[in-house]
Amino acid sequence: MGGHGGMDYVMNYRLMDCLKRGLVPDINVYDAAAWSAPTPLSEASVGQNGSPQKFPDFTRGKWNATDSTGFAVQT
Repeated sequence: MGGHGGMDYVMNYRLMDCLKRGLVPDINVYDAAAWSAPTPLSEASVGQNGSPQKFPDFTRGKWNATDSTGFAVQT
């Protein structure tokens, strides 16, 4: 059983399954970046005595604009 109740395995399995089948993955690069951001932001906060950290918008304001596949549109 992995971390997060085994969901790490499930998410990795699903990603690999989508790639093997040629399907659009359930997550995109923006989701992955957002899911990865809390660790370095937490480290920065701890290093600054618990000060709040601004959460980056990896989509540059386009987080709600998607194309037909559900992926954020880049401009």
